[in-house]
Amino acid sequence: MRAAKFLLALALLGPWTATAARAECQIGDAKLEEAIVQKPQLRGAANRQTVRELRSLRDAAFILWSYGRHDDCERLVANIRELLSGPSIDTLGDNDEEEADRQIGAREPKARRGAVQGRRADRDAKPLLAVDTLVQGLRSDQFIGAEVRSSDDRIVGEVRTIVFGTGDRRDYAIVASGGFFTAGKASIVVPIRSLMISQERDVLYLPMVDADVRTLPPMPDEAYRWLEDKEWRVRNDARFTPR
Repeated sequence: MRAAKFLLALALLGPWTATAARAECQIGDAKLEEAIVQKPQLRGAANRQTVRELRSLRDAAFILWSYGRHDDCERLVANIRELLSGPSIDTLGDNDEEEADRQIGAREPKARRGAVQGRRADRDAKPLLAVDTLVQGLRSDQFIGAEVRSSDDRIVGEVRTIVFGTGDRRDYAIVASGGFFTAGKASIVVPIRSLMISQERDVLYLPMVDADVRTLPPMPDEAYRWLEDKEWRVRNDARFTPR
């Protein structure tokens, strides 16, 4: 997650300047949390994405501060203040959908699906662990962004988000790869209880070879309506049960 936020900061700010910082950046000056409490347009379920995006900008400012880039940090904090004090945030931005798709494409991972085989065949490779049997659980920041591989150690993609708290206690990892799957459009839905993980906790594994992964159905819709389709989820989940 740290690397992802760092890249976000680079995308927003462009090349870093080489000038020395004149004063330490004060991230609290953005007063983001105060605005979330005070502004009606930042409250309620319909505005959660806006709040997440503003907090991501603040996190990017913190990353710049942690690298000593105080001038760049202060510029980003100033941008956050301007967004909060300007017109309604949901009226801002470019409505050109094609341009938006091109910009979003820069967020996709470039690792080619099925690329370089990993090290599971090495003699010193440690046994995998079942995610649902871990004594010490995984934090969300260990899960989201984690690389996912097939049982024959080929890259499948990475975890983009997780879904938990369903009525039937079926929790999911949404897996996508820039080389094959497109997040939100052709991702795959993986039951978390079917996943294995390396003892280093840096790579997740599916219980099937790469050729079988290619036969999996994509996530049916981007609005997550499939969560209400229990029959689809039962069929999908059954594909991850070892035979």
